[in-house]
Amino acid sequence: MKPTGPTNPLLQQLIASLRKESTSSKAALWDRVADDLEKPTRLRRAVNLSRISRFTKANEIVVVPGKVLGSGVLSHGLVIAALNFSTGAKERIAEAKGKALTIDQLLKQKPKTSEVKILG
Repeated sequence: MKPTGPTNPLLQQLIASLRKESTSSKAALWDRVADDLEKPTRLRRAVNLSRISRFTKANEIVVVPGKVLGSGVLSHGLVIAALNFSTGAKERIAEAKGKALTIDQLLKQKPKTSEVKILG
């Protein structure tokens, strides 16, 4: 059986824009995120806030090519970009004075790729 990739048209557009940005800015980070998003839903990453808090410092930019879950406490403010967020995760990120963005919103802000971490 041949893998077909995601069938969601919005996800397909996001993957295409990540690939385009990767080639135009010569940043392998966006290509890596696109590769992770092309995986089946079962194999995508799901990361708890406690893990994000453990492996980051204040004011960092984090990309999660999957879903952010609300388990745990976020002890510092971050910019977190992900495909999906649970409602609890969005609330806790806001309480910690952080930002919850979609990957597309982060891509439009064009941060330096040296400042972005991939977690999962």
